[in-house]
Amino acid sequence: MRELALLIQHDLADPRVSMVTVSHVDVTSDLKYARIYVTRLSGFDSEEAAKECLAGLNNAAGFLRRALAKRVKLRIMPELQFRYDTTLEHGFYMDELISKANADIKDEQDPDPETDKD
Repeated sequence: MRELALLIQHDLADPRVSMVTVSHVDVTSDLKYARIYVTRLSGFDSEEAAKECLAGLNNAAGFLRRALAKRVKLRIMPELQFRYDTTLEHGFYMDELISKANADIKDEQDPDPETDKD
């Protein structure tokens, strides 16, 4: 995972793949396939931007597989399949919901002092 992340950051010149990080890798037990989950730290502007990024990574999969084979000693180098990881965005969404719920609870507990003046 670390070696692949370094390869993507330093060796790929495709502008569609800028600021991409590898969040998780699942390898099948027979080492034939590796699903690489990627995300962008700044997030994606649209669904189309995410698809373009994945297209760039999938186009570079052969290059990355060969470069990874030189760095990592495995009997079989798995075929790389890139997927977009939405867990980071989902986490931000959940954090926003929790913050909103906490703010609503605080507003209910602390009524506005100006309305209580009589």
